[in-house]
Amino acid sequence: MKIFVIVGMPASGKNIARIYAESNDFIYYATGDIVRAEVRRRGVEADPVETAAISDELRGEDGMGVTRLALEEVLKSGAAVGFLEGMRSWPEIELIREKADCEVVAFLAPRQMRLERICARGREDDSPQAFDDRDRREIGYGAAIPIALADAYILNTATLEEAISQLDTIVKQ
Repeated sequence: MKIFVIVGMPASGKNIARIYAESNDFIYYATGDIVRAEVRRRGVEADPVETAAISDELRGEDGMGVTRLALEEVLKSGAAVGFLEGMRSWPEIELIREKADCEVVAFLAPRQMRLERICARGREDDSPQAFDDRDRREIGYGAAIPIALADAYILNTATLEEAISQLDTIVKQ
């Protein structure tokens, strides 16, 4: 199986990979989806504080609990190609590489653009006030390392179509 691991800071455009994967019938799992599903299952408020607490809990002591859950689902699918999103540390990448052929694709966007996207998308766990805290938390998880060591990059500052085209080129290589 070939797994494309999608990394990037919040609102950098990682969801573009989901759009691409779904339009090409590729399997796609995001750790954030697992966290948000757990928030709903528990019936707690999906605010940034509660969501962060549940995310930390699901990550577990080694920080890889939610990644194991997503990886297990992708591998169980038996698909030839899959996408995983939300890995925030290099050990998570190494875990995936132990189980499958893996290419890390980092989405990049300037900070101000990411903040504008946070304000516009209106997800329950987004908040302009919590933007800096969320960035720091992601960096604390180790998110900068997979971004810095990625196999490929998408500078997501133009159109959706342009970003999808860049991703398509990466996948087809």
